[in-house]
Amino acid sequence: MLPAELIRYARLSIATALATIVLKGVAWWLTGSVGLLSDALESGVNLAGALMALAMLSLAAAPADDDHAFGHGKAEYFSSAFEGFLIILAAISIAVAAGERLLKPQPLEAVGVGLAVSVFASLINLATGWLLLDVGRRYKSITLEADAQHLLTDVWTSAGVIVGVGLVWATGWLWLDPVVAVLVALNIVWTGWQLLRRSAAGLMDASVSGNDVAAINDILERYRKKGLDFHALRTRQAGTRAFISLHVLVPGSWTVQQGHDWSERIEADIRAAVAGAHVTTHVEPREDPLSQVDAGLDRQ
Repeated sequence: MLPAELIRYARLSIATALATIVLKGVAWWLTGSVGLLSDALESGVNLAGALMALAMLSLAAAPADDDHAFGHGKAEYFSSAFEGFLIILAAISIAVAAGERLLKPQPLEAVGVGLAVSVFASLINLATGWLLLDVGRRYKSITLEADAQHLLTDVWTSAGVIVGVGLVWATGWLWLDPVVAVLVALNIVWTGWQLLRRSAAGLMDASVSGNDVAAINDILERYRKKGLDFHALRTRQAGTRAFISLHVLVPGSWTVQQGHDWSERIEADIRAAVAGAHVTTHVEPREDPLSQVDAGLDRQ
């Protein structure tokens, strides 16, 4: 699936964010709970993240041009970094609001209706988050994965808030509402940090996943049994695309056509095993000592 085809999932995320902002805003208005307010703020952050995801997926879908010969796939990492930053910002906002309410506790109102509305909004987020996470992982879109993690983080936030508000309702302990909000804020910081770390790795040309490297090595091992050899294997992930290059060592007696044909087979096998792979091979005579000079370029 290409970035252009993933855009509809970003639009689904925007629609979900708008729906949950309205629902959670109503829940906060009904109850006056700072926990539910923090939950509504988190959904506002989800909307900003979803809009950024749509913009970056649209950019990533743009074809390669003279200034961007390898395409625009890395735009996805800007979106995931932005999502991570927003998650951390939301956590800080939640903690500040909770701190103020901890110093000045206030009774809650219409708790039953407010919690019911919040639960319904959370179920919408949960369904959309699971869908985006599945699609993002299957098609290696860190933008959709980040958006999904953001939505699922919102679900955890809501769960914590709902429990906190329910306990306040049952016990009358007003301090539980802001304390739960602080605990939720600390929990979601971890998700934000993970997204920032992965985005930085992508922008620094991190290699493809360990599973993909293993799949590539399995393919090369099969060809080694047929008399070929390889070195200078290098990979990098750029959004939904994987760039893979390697040197193919063939018998020096082979014709150019033979070396070309075998390289094409190897490239086709790697493309079939690694989604979104762009494979580049360089053919060298196996017996020539100069062919071993660049053996140290192996970087998987």
